[in-house]
Amino acid sequence: MTVRRLAAIDMYGTQGTNRRRRIILLEFAIGVVATVAFGVWLVAIANTLGGLIFGLWVIGAGLNYGPLAAYAIMLNRPGALTAELDGVDTASELRRYGIWQLWILIPLSLVILALRDANGRSS
Repeated sequence: MTVRRLAAIDMYGTQGTNRRRRIILLEFAIGVVATVAFGVWLVAIANTLGGLIFGLWVIGAGLNYGPLAAYAIMLNRPGALTAELDGVDTASELRRYGIWQLWILIPLSLVILALRDANGRSS
């Protein structure tokens, strides 16, 4: 799994409509801003270690939307999504997509995977 492919499959869905692409792009952008802001607020009001840890977890999970949003912006250019998914069995990928999405819940996991993928491409 790559974060870029995760974003591409989410944007394409079952039919690859422009409406879905815009909705997913908006979801990722709002996801990073709203989730990180909520996590910062939780950290600010935390009066227990558990509250602080939960707030930090929310921030880390919210940051996972950053790479997804960045890839969604790149894949939103004309032809980019089609090129990314050329030769890919999207139906098969969509079946695994639900499991891939769970990585969002692991703080910074998609950030780390995106950095790993970026370093692999530059080598």
